[in-house]
Amino acid sequence: MPRFEPFAGLRYAPGVPLHQVIAPPYDVVGEEQRAELAARHPANAIHVELPVDDPVSGIDRYTGAARLLARWEETGVLVADPAATLTVLRMREPDGTRTTGVLGALGCEPDGGDVLPHEQTIPKDTTDRLDLLRACRANLSPIWGLSLTAGLGARLEPDAAPDAEAVDDDGVLHQAWVVADPDRIDAIAEAVASSPVVIADGHHRYHTALAYRDERRAAGAGPGPWDLVLALVVELAPGAVAVGAIHRTIHGLPPDVDLPTLLGRAFELRPAGPAGEAEVAAAAEAGLLAATDGERLWLLTPRPEAVAEADSDLDASLVALAVASVPGVTTSHHHHWRSALAEVARHDADAAVVLRPVRVEQIAGWAHRRRRMPPKSTFFHPKPRTGLVFRPLR
Repeated sequence: MPRFEPFAGLRYAPGVPLHQVIAPPYDVVGEEQRAELAARHPANAIHVELPVDDPVSGIDRYTGAARLLARWEETGVLVADPAATLTVLRMREPDGTRTTGVLGALGCEPDGGDVLPHEQTIPKDTTDRLDLLRACRANLSPIWGLSLTAGLGARLEPDAAPDAEAVDDDGVLHQAWVVADPDRIDAIAEAVASSPVVIADGHHRYHTALAYRDERRAAGAGPGPWDLVLALVVELAPGAVAVGAIHRTIHGLPPDVDLPTLLGRAFELRPAGPAGEAEVAAAAEAGLLAATDGERLWLLTPRPEAVAEADSDLDASLVALAVASVPGVTTSHHHHWRSALAEVARHDADAAVVLRPVRVEQIAGWAHRRRRMPPKSTFFHPKPRTGLVFRPLR
């Protein structure tokens, strides 16, 4: 079963305005947002989470991040926990949706262990994250794991005011409770360790942690904090985790193949009128599976024979099956249907497919069978912010 442990974390001192120093995880931050966060506060977490080279001093980004992290601790901007703790984290979205999990150290396991990949990943260079980990010797942002332990969420319910809280730029309230009581730490850790954990978000960070662990072992370091990685673990249960869809745009459609022909291999198509923004919005908000070429809108129903051929009931699998039937046709991914529709309107894509969110029951079923979903099948939200706690590897 997975290893899950408390750790002595680094936290911003009480006098530091938390809302000014937390930042989104590195992989969702663009250049403009990075500059805005960096200017917001000299100790904003983005300075170490997504560092930049200093052309004046000639210090590279990784050395600079490590020095800055050390300076923050030396000057009291960051304060070390006096003992190993866990942190209960609750994220409340503006619509009232709540996600509650626990931040701790999750053991790094090779393939075949009880930390399970959730979906196939698109190849991505992890050198940047590995260089940052080598320099800082700290986990700066958590991966997100889904626990198959029933009732874990109930064990995490707080009974006091939070130790820290902040509202992010998306209006999400992040509240943190430090768990220092040994008995409660043991109960939570045992609950997490009693069932497999599925990686929901942060696959590349997890593989970076594995690579760093292997480096340390190869160097003769032996067992140590590099055997684990900072993780937010949330119970995989209906209502406990928010899952959004990741939509598709279609590119390279040949002139002699229209959208109904392409998608007809995997779906039955029912015309639904013109494809204005209001019509597409209505379909997306109703959780319907739909497609548009920018002028017309179709509602889609998966064909049973296509589900059998793909050995999958996921919309992403069936779209991939249909696209694969025509050479040269490709897809792109979009976290919001408006982005997909705008790409079609600009004629940068031939069509858009509005997918349905994957259900928690589907995620659990695939996890229990130790199967990986297709790339970009799910979008878990909200994203835990970097800066609520750092995990030094020492």
